[in-house]
Amino acid sequence: MREITFAEAVLEAIQEEMRHDSRVFYMGIDVSPPGVGATGRLRQEFGDARVRLTPITEATNSGVAIGAAAAGMRPIVNLLICNFGFVAFDQIANHAANFHYMYGGQASLPIVYRQSFGAGRAGAAQHSSSVYPSYLSVPGLKIALPSTPYDAKGLMKSAIRDDNPVLFFEDGALGGSTGPVPEEEYLVPLGRAEVKRQGTDITVVALGSMVRLALEAAEDLASDGIQAEVLDPRTLVPFDDGALCRSVGKTGCLVIVDQSSRTAGAAAEVAARVCEDPQAFAALRAPVARVCCEDVPIPFSPPLERYVIPSKEKLRAAILRTVQRSPA
Repeated sequence: MREITFAEAVLEAIQEEMRHDSRVFYMGIDVSPPGVGATGRLRQEFGDARVRLTPITEATNSGVAIGAAAAGMRPIVNLLICNFGFVAFDQIANHAANFHYMYGGQASLPIVYRQSFGAGRAGAAQHSSSVYPSYLSVPGLKIALPSTPYDAKGLMKSAIRDDNPVLFFEDGALGGSTGPVPEEEYLVPLGRAEVKRQGTDITVVALGSMVRLALEAAEDLASDGIQAEVLDPRTLVPFDDGALCRSVGKTGCLVIVDQSSRTAGAAAEVAARVCEDPQAFAALRAPVARVCCEDVPIPFSPPLERYVIPSKEKLRAAILRTVQRSPA
C-alpha cells in the first residue's frame, strides 16, 4: 500500500469529496494561487468559486459558512491555528452549534472547521495551544482528532458528509508524518475508537500525536514485561465509551496522555467516563493518571516548552507508577 503524509491525506479527502459533491466548497486564508502549494491544486481543479481565498476575519468566515450551509452548501473553513478559533467562538458555539435545534430541525449545518493545534515548535502561547476541550461543553458540535494519515483521510471524508458542524483538529506535529493510505474509497466513522496496540497490563488513552508517544513508551516498557494497550478515541464527540470501558475492564489500569491542559481538559473527561461506568470503575486496580500540559500558557523558550508539555519520559513514569500501585 502507498504511503503519504498526514497533510496530503487531508487534502486528498477534501479533493475527493469536492469531486463527489458539487455543494462542497473550501474557504480560508491558506488558499494558494493555482498550481502553487497544497490548496493551489484545489483552486486549479475547482476554480475560485469553490476555493475561496478569504481575509483574516475568522468570525466573518465562520458566519459565512453558517449562512451557506443553511442554504444547502457544505463548506469547509480553515481557521488555521486553533487559537484563532476563539475569534470565531460566538459564531461556532452560539450559532452553528444551536442552529438545527433552535429552528426545530428545519435546516442542518454541514460545516467542517479545520484547525491545527499542539506545541513543540516554539510557537509561543497564541500558536501552540490545544483548545478542543473548550468545545466539549458545547452541545451540537462534533470533534475529530486523527492521529495517522489513514484516520485523517477517513475522518475528514466522514466529517464533510456529516450533517452537523464538525471541528476537525489536526495536530501540527503530524503534518509531515507518513503512513499507509488506500487509494480506494473508505470512510472512518465518527465515534469509533481504535486500539492501536493490544495490551493486558494497562490502558493508555492518547490523542493526536500523543498516540505516537504512547506507542513508543509502550514498546520501551515491553522490555520490562509491561504490556500497555494504546487506545486512540479518534473523536471526542461522539465518544466511543464502549471501546474505552472494554479496554479498562481488561487491563484494570488507566493513564491518559493529552496535550490540552490538565484542569478541565480532555483527559479529565475521559477519566470521568470511566468513573461513571460501574464495570470499568470496578475493574480499576489503581487511581487513574493523567499526563497533560501544565496549567500555564505555552512558553516560547524551547527548554521551558519541553518542561510543560507531555513527553515520553513523563508518560513512561506515569505508567510505571500506576502499574506499581496496582495489586498483583
